Amino acid sequence: RQWGRSSSYLCWFQVWRELFSPLHALNFGIGGDTTCNVLWRLQNGELENIRPRVVVLWVGTNNHEHTADQVAGGILAIAQLVMTHLPKSKIIVLGLLPRGEFPNPLREKNAAVNNLLRASLPRLGPVQFIDMGGSFVHSDGTISSRDMFDFLHLTASAYRTISTTLHEMRLKPPFSLLPFHIPKNTPMIY
Repeated sequence: RQWGRSSSYLCWFQVWRELFSPLHALNFGIGGDTTCNVLWRLQNGELENIRPRVVVLWVGTNNHEHTADQVAGGILAIAQLVMTHLPKSKIIVLGLLPRGEFPNPLREKNAAVNNLLRASLPRLGPVQFIDMGGSFVHSDGTISSRDMFDFLHLTASAYRTISTTLHEMRLKPPFSLLPFHIPKNTPMIY
């Protein structure tokens, strides 16, 4: 499945193959997906016959035409559905990344979505929210093309930064970011 341009996909694929393929992880992402697309797939069988211990949910940036409340609502609906269908799975929701070389309304909206998720996800139960977007914004408010080649899609090094964080969370106890233990050979869904 493809994210962004083909070069973005190749960057992610290399990191995926190195860090997550050995863990027997599954990736259900489709480039261009919105929260509505993901919700439909999950309601129509994508969660059947799987029992992952960890689900990483990273969706919402393609909902750029929706309000922050609508985007956060879609992500919350997905997290709730995953919790209902996979009650023994641990859920990690990744925050939306900033977008655009300079501060702009879409970046502000993504930050608002993250704030809504930070406030609302704990009410669902044991869902871990991780916002790594701040690591890509410099003190002057800009984003470097070394991190996001088109100021939206991540470069290989930025994918590696996010992926390494997830990989280390899963493999190195104690999991200071997670309130639960994840055994080393546990399949994960991203």
